[in-house]
Amino acid sequence: MTDLVDKIPSEPSDARGRVAELHALREQALRGPSDRATEAQHAKGKLTARERIELLVDPGSFREVEQLRRHRASGFGLESKKPYTDGVITGWGTVEGRTVFVYAHDFRIFGGALGEAHATKIHKIMDMAIAAGAPLVSLNDGAGARIQEGVSALAGYGGIFQRNTRASGVIPQISVMLGPCAGGAAYSPALTDFVFMVRETSQMFITGPDVVKAVTGEEISQNGLGGADVHAETSGVAHFAYDDEETCIAEVRYLLSMLPQNNRENPPVVVSEDAADRRSDVLLDLVPADGNRPYDMHKVIEELVDDGDYLEIHERWARNIICALARLDGQVVGIVANQPQSLAGVLDIEASEKAARFVQMCDAFNIPIITLLDVPGFLPGVDQEHGGIIRHGAKLLYAYCNATVPRISLILRKAYGGAYIVMDSQSIGADLTYAWPTNEIAVMGAEGAANVIFRRQIADAEDPEAMRARMVKEYKAELMHPYYAAERGLVDDVIDPTETREVLIKSLAMLRTKHADLPSRKHGNPPQ
Repeated sequence: MTDLVDKIPSEPSDARGRVAELHALREQALRGPSDRATEAQHAKGKLTARERIELLVDPGSFREVEQLRRHRASGFGLESKKPYTDGVITGWGTVEGRTVFVYAHDFRIFGGALGEAHATKIHKIMDMAIAAGAPLVSLNDGAGARIQEGVSALAGYGGIFQRNTRASGVIPQISVMLGPCAGGAAYSPALTDFVFMVRETSQMFITGPDVVKAVTGEEISQNGLGGADVHAETSGVAHFAYDDEETCIAEVRYLLSMLPQNNRENPPVVVSEDAADRRSDVLLDLVPADGNRPYDMHKVIEELVDDGDYLEIHERWARNIICALARLDGQVVGIVANQPQSLAGVLDIEASEKAARFVQMCDAFNIPIITLLDVPGFLPGVDQEHGGIIRHGAKLLYAYCNATVPRISLILRKAYGGAYIVMDSQSIGADLTYAWPTNEIAVMGAEGAANVIFRRQIADAEDPEAMRARMVKEYKAELMHPYYAAERGLVDDVIDPTETREVLIKSLAMLRTKHADLPSRKHGNPPQ
């Protein structure tokens, strides 16, 4: 494309000429390198950077920063290619009227590769987001560091990582993966609060398929190595995965509507038409009293929250635990819940990591936490022990103990052993602990406990099975009846399941002014 600058008089004679020059330059920057490059982007099923920003922010609200920035590098032909924006669009707009900062890689320019000027623009917008106390969304579609600029490009990534870390827990950071992301570039998304991916078009990996094949001999495609489904189901790197960019960006907007602007504010409140005192009689039949029968915890959550609407985080990874954002009487809450339909709802390495990170996020951004317990314990096994279930389980324990937001736990059925303690029990600081009449709180299940405690009596009995059944019944009656924990003050109340929504809403209202200080320290040293 002919450079529009060549068509503009070199010395405009008046202000009108200067303005015409400005508009011509802006037109060139807005149009991008060429129509052919735009067509190539669309042919891959991808939107351009500006089209993505238009979907993200409210119409007409985007204000671009450093639109006319160009790189100053030379060598390898760079001196003859100095496009405006330098391959990244930065600025701010609004999402549902609230300020959000954005940077979007423009794959049409240098493949979205990061150079020194490109990185400086990102640094600036990140600094602005931190100073203004507003969320930062990155729309990632870049080929990594700009090789022609050498180590200067790599240093640019260092500045991004440093700012990601400084902003952590201060402003929400959301990474939207809309193209390739390889090498060190993958670490910026990993440092942010949420990662979105689009199937087929976005990938993340440290070393690509060619390097993997050269080093290990394994052959694998880009999507097989680091596609959206891999990271949403296997690695846990991606919190969300969608089929197309439009749906993905719409969900980013929805997530932003549930988050505060920064750590000094509370999440936005909406007026709910779902009655706070709505009874949920269906819960009486939804959760079987028999602790060995599975059920879908999603249906319990749907009954409790406003209009049955919630946003699940990491939906397809570590499915034995559910982490979700929802509203109760218009107030945003974080929900952590065991899922009896998957691995009976046990805690394992991945579930512990998933829930720990979610609890930390909620605590950082003033989101109250509701924990729904139906947990038979930690998953036993050599793989779990050798994989470090002790330290991974400790991450969840640390996260709950460190959280100062309102915390309410509800025991639906089983709450056994260390998993009960870890899942925000009263003993580690839950503000309020409720239980349904179907609860069983104990060190372990009655069968296992009876086998340990009454081992000798069972072995010496004429009918060991009858003796075992009798001892199990005796143990349940003595130590596992629904009111045992309540009688000892370990549960604040045993409630009617149909009244759960009302109880939770009234409890949250009381806790809204909760204030808790942590000990003075630089920072803790959480288990890794």
